[in-house]
Amino acid sequence: MIERANTHPDVNVAPEEYIRLLGYPRGWTLRGRAAELAEEARCWYAEHGRPWTYARQVEGVDVSFTSRRLRRTLEQAEAHGAILAAVSGGVELEQHAQQLWREDKPDEYFFFEVFGSAVVEHLTTRLGAEFCVWADGWAMAVLPHYSPGYPEWDIRDQARLLELIAGQGQHALPGKLEVIDSGALRPRKALLAVFGLTRKVERVRRLTELNPCENCSFTPCQYRRAPYRGMAAFHYSVNAKALKRWSQERLSLEDRADGTIDARFRYDGVTCNNMGHPLAIEYTVRLGPEHAGYPILEQQCAPTPGDAGYTKMCAYVDHPAELMAAIEREMPLRGQRLDDVFSWPREACAASCYCDAAARQHKWGLVFETIHYALGSR
Repeated sequence: MIERANTHPDVNVAPEEYIRLLGYPRGWTLRGRAAELAEEARCWYAEHGRPWTYARQVEGVDVSFTSRRLRRTLEQAEAHGAILAAVSGGVELEQHAQQLWREDKPDEYFFFEVFGSAVVEHLTTRLGAEFCVWADGWAMAVLPHYSPGYPEWDIRDQARLLELIAGQGQHALPGKLEVIDSGALRPRKALLAVFGLTRKVERVRRLTELNPCENCSFTPCQYRRAPYRGMAAFHYSVNAKALKRWSQERLSLEDRADGTIDARFRYDGVTCNNMGHPLAIEYTVRLGPEHAGYPILEQQCAPTPGDAGYTKMCAYVDHPAELMAAIEREMPLRGQRLDDVFSWPREACAASCYCDAAARQHKWGLVFETIHYALGSR
């Protein structure tokens, strides 16, 4: 049974993680004033910050929490216990941020606030990596952490979780931490988490939702057995703003009782002749459950009922039966996982019609990426 308290944890936040939280595009390099502000935040925290972490192993898991998702994950993994953890960037961090705001330094405040979030994220990730090393020696696996406030876990459970973490250990928490009436933590740059423990190691490795490596962004870990598959690891072919708009305006998702998901996407384009006549095409996709990696079980592409715009396409005018047969026959990535779209080689095509195979594959790629984005966002 482990119980660890650390008042000098590593807080060497990776530059790319800090840049990501600041909202810059992937691969961006900070320059000028932004680079100065980022460095100022790092230097101040290196000198004055007082981060800490605490973790304690427990046998059995209290499934009376309100999180159905946590309960489902623990049951799928046949978890026999858990590691309860608390991490904090320290009260000094919040006090300095408030001082910057009072001094009317909004830019300094923003960069410092974001660095505080990066510290907490880094501490949590490092804890997960350390637990993986420990569990590996005992032929166990550690599940990805879950916290109150995450989807399907009411933030009001923070108080109960903090009581469990701090109330039964042999050592006190290394720093001050409390839950306010809203369920939020004070200081704000802190996190409570549950890492499930299971002896069903092979089962966990097979399931995407439970595989700690596929959910862990700690890239230098020497124990990594699978690549990170988090949202930040995917390279979409279009920008996030477009994906967000399409997922809201063109896509609908329906969860079925058996765990599968029905997705419908409407594509609005124009023909390449006839002065760009508008056309509407509907895509339907059935996906397998999340824990299996959302395999593509069924898919179909067909003109939207009531719309005749497709009949104006030049390929349809010349060879109608051949074109429609090709559209119906093509089912790229069927049977594969949804995120295989990111390794699918296809041409970038600007044509908004369906006259050639490259244009049709390009649109299937857009459909899959939009579904992927929507599922990850929710």
